[in-house]
Amino acid sequence: MKKALALALVALPVSLFAADPPAHIDVSKLPSQAKMIDEVVVPVPSEIFGVLDKLGKPSWSQVQRPINGVVQPTGESPQIALMLGSVIAEGFIAVEAEDAIQVKQIGKSVLNLATPLGVGAEVKKRAQAITDSADKKDWNDVRKELDGALDDVKKAMAKLNSEALSQLVSLGGWIRGTEALTAVVGKSYTKDGAELLHQPVLLDYFEKRLAGLKPKYKVNPLITRVQKGVLEIRPLIGLTDDVDISEKSVQEINRITSDLIKSINSKAP
Repeated sequence: MKKALALALVALPVSLFAADPPAHIDVSKLPSQAKMIDEVVVPVPSEIFGVLDKLGKPSWSQVQRPINGVVQPTGESPQIALMLGSVIAEGFIAVEAEDAIQVKQIGKSVLNLATPLGVGAEVKKRAQAITDSADKKDWNDVRKELDGALDDVKKAMAKLNSEALSQLVSLGGWIRGTEALTAVVGKSYTKDGAELLHQPVLLDYFEKRLAGLKPKYKVNPLITRVQKGVLEIRPLIGLTDDVDISEKSVQEINRITSDLIKSINSKAP
């Protein structure tokens, strides 16, 4: 299976960072901390952010979705899992914006969402560490703790035989990360920036995981909506390597992911 470049803000370790990221990401030269998910290469967030910085120094504060108070669990466990992933992704964006207030809200929200999923105890220390590091404006430590929170959630869910929910956490993070990426690329479109969205293998991965969910999850209206959104994005992200992703496609992906994030955070079924 061909390796694909993927933006997945909550599916990877961020303890090491490239000092001088290249103007173009060469998948074959990704750092050792990049992870493989079923043959999908997932680079560290700093790789993505570094490339975007070289393409035009984005204003991350304009990409944020400000969190007022602490995010409250909404709906059934699939929705809460998607919310948790999107909130952790929001944490990485807040770090890039160096927004200590938002990072602290996100740390509290991570704990608040992890608890009803049965993994609150596993992330309690991480949530406090996120807050403490934000107070010190130690952004590298915040990144490490966000990543650690994700790893703790995934390991705890595996012990609870909740791999499906763990995959939804990753998917929620990917949706929010992709929304942020398309917002940045859309503000100042370049082919190199749009190429970061070329991730067909990752979309295939998510499609298969959604299709293989247990019936009790698949009947959830939100899951149906997310599945439809992933299918709509699939042809827009470049089916072959020789096709550029157009500015119109970037805008359409942003619209789809924005609608999905609104649905994920909605109290309506």
